[in-house]
Amino acid sequence: MNDNYFFNIKRKRPEELYEKASDYFDLETLSNYAKSKSIMRAQIKMTQRALEILELQKNHCLILDAGCGPGFAAIYLNQLGHKTIALDFISDFLKFFDIKDLNPILADMSYTPFQSKIFDAIISISALQWIFKEIGNKIMRSNLISLFRSFYNILKPNSKAVIQFYPKNNVVMENIGKIIRETTQFSGTFIIDNPNNPKKRKIFLALEKKI
Repeated sequence: MNDNYFFNIKRKRPEELYEKASDYFDLETLSNYAKSKSIMRAQIKMTQRALEILELQKNHCLILDAGCGPGFAAIYLNQLGHKTIALDFISDFLKFFDIKDLNPILADMSYTPFQSKIFDAIISISALQWIFKEIGNKIMRSNLISLFRSFYNILKPNSKAVIQFYPKNNVVMENIGKIIRETTQFSGTFIIDNPNNPKKRKIFLALEKKI
């Protein structure tokens, strides 16, 4: 994992103001989020970038959209011909659109309820920052370890997970990399698009299961 990039976001994001995603996404906020065309476009664009990083070797893959929200990424992936499973722990997200074709699963992405070695890929857009945002928080660290071990377990050999997220600063990002190195068998790297432009900066975590 590359640990030589400095940034620190001064503006407080929702995950810093609310303890849990479910506290922030009340029915009004959830509805506004799900109806937002700009958020939909942004998430589809980040999903397209995640697909570039995944470098899928076949056209019809089984993909997990972890922390799917209203399903922007999952719907787009299905339109491309992939079979997608949309997972989120906020039940109202899974009810907002008619996403029965996305096999919606109500579950915590840190504790996925799937068998081993079934997914060709995992994509997660704008969710990881809710799971790990405080370096000294033991519960968050435990949940993060569980997430990466779970992802490793459900991925097929020679498959990848790509996670786009918004860390507060490089220290949080570096700690995530350290936890991955010390507690999982993933190999991986951070990919930072537009690193010197805070408004356009996008951070992706690319993880590969080699065996």
